[in-house]
Amino acid sequence: MSEPLLITGYEHVCEKSDVSGLINCLAPKRRVKCRSPRFARGSTMNQSFDIAVIGATGTVGETLVQILEERDFPIANLHLLASSESAGHSVPFRGKNVRVREVDEFDFSKVQLAFFAAGPAVTLSFAPRATAANCAVIDLSGALPSAQAPNLVPEANERVLAGLKKPVQLSSPSAAATSLAVVLAPLQALFEIQRVNLTASLAVSTQGREAVTELARQTAELLNARPLEPRFFDRQMAFNLLAQVGTPDEHGHTLLEKRLVRELREVLAQPLLKISVTCVQAPVFFGDSYSVTLQSATAIDLDAVNAALEAAPGIELVEAGDYPTAVGDAVGQDVVYVGRVRGGIDDPAELNLWLTSDNVRKGAALNAVQLAELLIKDLL
Repeated sequence: MSEPLLITGYEHVCEKSDVSGLINCLAPKRRVKCRSPRFARGSTMNQSFDIAVIGATGTVGETLVQILEERDFPIANLHLLASSESAGHSVPFRGKNVRVREVDEFDFSKVQLAFFAAGPAVTLSFAPRATAANCAVIDLSGALPSAQAPNLVPEANERVLAGLKKPVQLSSPSAAATSLAVVLAPLQALFEIQRVNLTASLAVSTQGREAVTELARQTAELLNARPLEPRFFDRQMAFNLLAQVGTPDEHGHTLLEKRLVRELREVLAQPLLKISVTCVQAPVFFGDSYSVTLQSATAIDLDAVNAALEAAPGIELVEAGDYPTAVGDAVGQDVVYVGRVRGGIDDPAELNLWLTSDNVRKGAALNAVQLAELLIKDLL
């Protein structure tokens, strides 16, 4: 019997400390790199702000810091914060290594804006302290009620900013809700969306760095013909699909599925919109993919749909006959890729779409930074 092939690439990759390095190793590109324009209004970039990032050592936190640098966000002082376990690490920013400190000891009166890129428990513990210190809050965890911190996607519902008062609290929706809102918003002007049927194939990075490491470890073990012992996931994740992301409730729906429905209805300003969603865990490190079916009461004009998607911000429409993929196109990009635009087989009031986007970058970190850019002029 021949010796099993020794595969070490995945084991090496999962040890990388920075998310961008991991993405570059795993995601060769075949399309032009797409970057979103800044949403800052007026000549406000001359003023600098003191900023805090909570959860700076996580996948989203690291990417958020990277995007702040890429987009030349006007920062005077950057404070990187995390739990006591992560304090002491360093994150690169503008040619220097910024040391991460414990969030427990931080005085939020030192900053004008705080990004909360950790879990719900962290937001609930420290966001009130930030607000009490007159610090604006942008939360990515979904922990704050929408009446207190409305969900906002700049391409879809920037209008909600008009009614906000200082200190502002905003929520950046889940990556899935953000990507879907970017695409569905321009279609609302064309026809009434009566129902959304969605299957979301989500990358393991949806569940954080530990899940990324677990997929890398499982892949290496299986390729080296070693026994597999699942740790983070309750069963084999590598080369497999899991029918749920998270634990379902008594009705069979997971927390992420319910959050997606709630946030999408809010951002689209359609509180009664019927949405059917199944979130599937895919053996992909970064990049979510979505099969979407929209139902209207009247026949849908496909030419008008394509024209609207082509003109809308934050979208890259892939020409007919081709289709985008998470690894080949979306990862590391600032847009939602849309392909396979088609009507129903026997229903002219049906529209089918294939979407893919970088869940960590476009779906989470970039949206949060774009919200901050909107706040610069009047609300910081």
